Amino acid sequence: MVRYNVEGVAMPAMATRQTEEWIEQVAAFYGKRLGEVNYIFTDDAGILDINRKFLGHDYYTDIITFDYTAADILSGDLYISLDTVTTNAIQVGATYEDELYRVIIHGILHLCGINDKGPGEREIMEAAEDKALALLKTYLK
Repeated sequence: MVRYNVEGVAMPAMATRQTEEWIEQVAAFYGKRLGEVNYIFTDDAGILDINRKFLGHDYYTDIITFDYTAADILSGDLYISLDTVTTNAIQVGATYEDELYRVIIHGILHLCGINDKGPGEREIMEAAEDKALALLKTYLK
């Protein structure tokens, strides 16, 4: 089950039912099923607060994923800064919607065990994101 929450921001416009179906399909590709996945949309101040309190980092980011996955059941809390999503979309020349969906699936891919901090991992993550985003087009027709 996917839940969407907001902290200090308006809920972004998105097709929640189709998004959940897409997330389920991506998870299944990695041999996983959805447990409780909570998206918490916030702003830069909110993400910075989470980053400082729980990770000891003093910078903005687009997503912070708290992973509670057990075996093949994906569960977690995924905090997304809509401010940073907007900034990143401008920087990479993407639409806000495309960047939002990229960040949404980025967190799921982390729950599936894909990392992006070590040598060569960023490229693996980006390829997985691209593949998932191509699949998304079939859900948002």
